[in-house]
Amino acid sequence: MKVYFSHGKESGPWGTKIRFLADIAEEMGCQVESIDYSATQDPEARVALLKETLPADEPEIILVGSSMGGYVSLVAALEYDVKGVFLLAPAVYMPNYYQQDYPVNCAVSCVHGWQDEIIPVENVLRFAKAQSASLHLVPGDHRLNDSLDLIGPIFKQFLYSCLTDKI
Repeated sequence: MKVYFSHGKESGPWGTKIRFLADIAEEMGCQVESIDYSATQDPEARVALLKETLPADEPEIILVGSSMGGYVSLVAALEYDVKGVFLLAPAVYMPNYYQQDYPVNCAVSCVHGWQDEIIPVENVLRFAKAQSASLHLVPGDHRLNDSLDLIGPIFKQFLYSCLTDKI
């Protein structure tokens, strides 16, 4: 299983959340890759970069995205057969983003902070309901760095479910 991480608009490929989750994925035997999107803040250009990076013949893929990276992961999952998508404060239903519907055909788990000042919690509730996604609302702001102790076990269980096909 290979896990592809997509960072947010103003963060980098190996920020605090991604490094934390990548360590968990590696401990569980997954390969990890974190894509550097820092050359552009255009969400559609980032989607194109992820799609160029994903191998066409690898069915054992999990996408993990934070904020704009969540949007990027979801849009890529619309075209690629992935095992699952794990989202942290995903930028769903945001103005000026091209894709506004996300009917992915895989397991989806989402973690969002109640105090998120960037992505309204209502957007994520709407997304989770439409997708029948697992949703974990935690205390925290958009960065979610203060909630990593809660996010870690959620991510580990999601990976376990994908690895054992118990989704």
